[in-house]
Amino acid sequence: MITAMTLRKSAVAAGVWMAVAGAGLQAQIANAHGYLADPPSRAGLCHATLKNLNTNCGQAEWEPWSVGEAVGRFPGAGPVDGKIASGGVRADFVALDEQSANRWHLTPITDRNLQFDWHYEAPHLATSWEYFITKADWNPNTALTRASFDDTPFCAVDGNNQMPAKGTGTNPKHSCTLPADRSGQHVILGVWKVGDTDKAFHSVADVDIQLDGGPNPEWPRLAEISASRDLEVGDKVTARAFDANGERTSYHVQITVDSDEEGFAANWAYKLAKQINETQTLVRAGKMDADGNIEPVQGSNSIFAKSESGLTNYILDFDAAGGEPTTMHLHDVKPEYTIVDGKGVVDFAVMTNKALTVTARLFDGNNKQVAYSRQNVNGTGPFALNVESVQGEHTLKVVGVDKRERVLLQDEKTVQLKPAGDASYDFVFPESLSNYKAGTKVLQPKNGKVYECQPFPNSGYCVQYSADAAQFEPGTGSNWNMAWTEK
Repeated sequence: MITAMTLRKSAVAAGVWMAVAGAGLQAQIANAHGYLADPPSRAGLCHATLKNLNTNCGQAEWEPWSVGEAVGRFPGAGPVDGKIASGGVRADFVALDEQSANRWHLTPITDRNLQFDWHYEAPHLATSWEYFITKADWNPNTALTRASFDDTPFCAVDGNNQMPAKGTGTNPKHSCTLPADRSGQHVILGVWKVGDTDKAFHSVADVDIQLDGGPNPEWPRLAEISASRDLEVGDKVTARAFDANGERTSYHVQITVDSDEEGFAANWAYKLAKQINETQTLVRAGKMDADGNIEPVQGSNSIFAKSESGLTNYILDFDAAGGEPTTMHLHDVKPEYTIVDGKGVVDFAVMTNKALTVTARLFDGNNKQVAYSRQNVNGTGPFALNVESVQGEHTLKVVGVDKRERVLLQDEKTVQLKPAGDASYDFVFPESLSNYKAGTKVLQPKNGKVYECQPFPNSGYCVQYSADAAQFEPGTGSNWNMAWTEK
């Protein structure tokens, strides 16, 4: 039995632009390729390795490297208007195309001279990289289209048809300079044109260009309130202030989540920003407009402080409310499972006392993933992993995460995959179903057991099986023992 302890998490909110590693969970889909890692792409910030600063991203949370692949290069080809962020090819990435001023985390940019870096999950020959940016007067509340961007890239790098090395930070960075008339919120589109297919990889990064003192130099920006995850009733968020000598408790500001509605990321971030403004005179939180006014918004907000405060940074501290600990338990995991011609089923059950999203993976002796399943469980949930592997020891890894992404439980078991004996059965169920008769022996791949069809008249039940009427399925159907005898 696993018990989740109450979690206390701190997230650095300082406005620092840094190179971020994009390696992590291995995608199941073979067409994974790459994404902008510095500044981090919209899809990359959905991934756990980058602290899930973007949420509700669809499948991009699990495989950001697969986002943005499209035939042809922008702007003449590539993703269609309105689908530029997702690539427009896979429906499970469509969440990335949502566009509004406070929907996505903004990476602060404090130097007009950029050093672009990519994460390459599955490298391809590189013909070139090109970088586009939204126009000076673009509207962040409208869908991304070609009209949102400059017609020509502000930077282009020749790839010389060479193969980049896999990973992040393993290749020369691309030195580029932002246009002098861009400031505030913008989207940068990086296009990696490959030389061994007819496709290019399009990766968008949401940035806040904080240069030239901004519209109100009296209020320099210190940090960000990132509306990156939902909270529960009773949770507390503290904005902790620091100067060059350490913590400044007199500038701390705390809120408590009082309702489910307040627990939504955009709402608690707004409440915290508003509380800062109501309790502090030298610190303000919100969005700064073109006239230098700072007002809280429902979404991510920035923290500003006058120089006389002496403050240098803010850090957000999260205290989870108390309550019954979350539990997850694996049930009926068998020590051995049978495979036939390299295929079989690993079945078991997961029991929880609260709603969790549970992911189950099976790894072979070389840590290669050979089976996967993901589903929501609140109580007891049966799992059946379809396996393609070889005989030998395997590791079953099960992870449960709650809807607020603040409880993570994990467990693992060692199981053996063994081939079925050649002479122990006549068929692998339900193959050759019409030939079943009294005395026929079948292997049930779901549990690796062998069952014999009972004598007449019960033998008639042995052939009564379909996907919609499985009560006589050997070993698993509700009335299987009326037709079969376990050997």
